Amino acid sequence: QVQLVESGGGLVQPGGSLRLSCAASGITFEINAMDWYRQALGKQREFVARLTNGGSANYADSVKGRFTISGDNNKNFVYLQMNSLKPEDTAVYYCSFKGISRTSSRTYDSWGQGTQVTVSS
Repeated sequence: QVQLVESGGGLVQPGGSLRLSCAASGITFEINAMDWYRQALGKQREFVARLTNGGSANYADSVKGRFTISGDNNKNFVYLQMNSLKPEDTAVYYCSFKGISRTSSRTYDSWGQGTQVTVSS
């Protein structure tokens, strides 16, 4: 059973920083990408950042230059360093591991339960 657990959320003032962590267990597939998404109240879930198994990172335009994704798909961890936080970054942040079976063509898209980030003075 795949389980992803996010941590590190909380309340921070504008301009502050937070580091989110996502720990995965029960992974039995080949990880292709580790993602962070977020969902603000009343809005659709949106992509934030991706780290591929090749080490490439890409980001939503809204967070470029402020957020950094890092991780190790061998150790099943992914992090999101968030700097210069703005009130519009307030959301529940989710990690997602995407991959493919090592023995078949089955694909996987596993999600955590999310961690709340609130940016407010």
